Amino acid sequence: MSVGAVIAVKEHLARLLGLAGGGNTPADAVQELPLKEIKPNPYQPRRHFAEGELAELAASIRQYGVLQPIVVRTGPRGLELVAGERRLRACKLLGMETIPAVVKELKDEDLAVLALVENLQREELHFLEEARGYQRLLEEFGLTQEDLAQRIGKSQSTIANKIRLLKLSPRVQEIISREIISERHARALLKLPREEQQLSVLEKIVEKGLTVQETEAYVARILAGREREEKQERRKVVRIYKDMRIFFNTIQQAVQELQRVGFAARMEKVEKDDYYEVTVIIPKKPANNL
Repeated sequence: MSVGAVIAVKEHLARLLGLAGGGNTPADAVQELPLKEIKPNPYQPRRHFAEGELAELAASIRQYGVLQPIVVRTGPRGLELVAGERRLRACKLLGMETIPAVVKELKDEDLAVLALVENLQREELHFLEEARGYQRLLEEFGLTQEDLAQRIGKSQSTIANKIRLLKLSPRVQEIISREIISERHARALLKLPREEQQLSVLEKIVEKGLTVQETEAYVARILAGREREEKQERRKVVRIYKDMRIFFNTIQQAVQELQRVGFAARMEKVEKDDYYEVTVIIPKKPANNL
């Protein structure tokens, strides 16, 4: 994200949270709110939180207190978290009953954007979590990729490339989320059309520690082999088709030979969905003896 984009996004967040300009209004006053009454952000894209980092944050809060209040809103379920998930979790680890908070009035769309941007600015959001966050914003709020790009300070191509990763099967995505695999590794897997191929390559990446370049080369070899198989299959079909024509011609020649010596023989061929039906009718006596 460029410096200009970062500044624009921060200014947008400040406006949404009412932090721009001259100080807090009475509605912006910091309050001590009960932890048990604060519901999770329904648009939180992050699924995994590092336990070690939460423990470090909890130790800091134990010593210095919560230096920056969390932000909540009054939603349909009561108080809902807007920003400060890690601080909230760390306070719960410490067994605290209340937490400093500022209450804001925000729409669902702004809540979803804030949740995503807060995580993106920390640069720890998994690329699949990021992709799901983008996809949810597009689907639930009818945003275009261009609209979303402007809202969060990313390029439209970045958003499109992230969302494309969701074409990987859920099983492949689940394994990628667990393992230390880069986004470029995942992007290489997208070139493989079948899930079993993706899983096979993914297993080798994990077991052998393949680099991105090694992974891309391995995928290229698989695709080259698949292309050869398809060409061989096409040649096989052509050969079978030619053999069938020879078979039909052989039968037709036999019928014509019977006709030449006086039998009113005939061949009927009907093409079905899965097969050809060939019927040969040969009278017991020649036509001149009837």
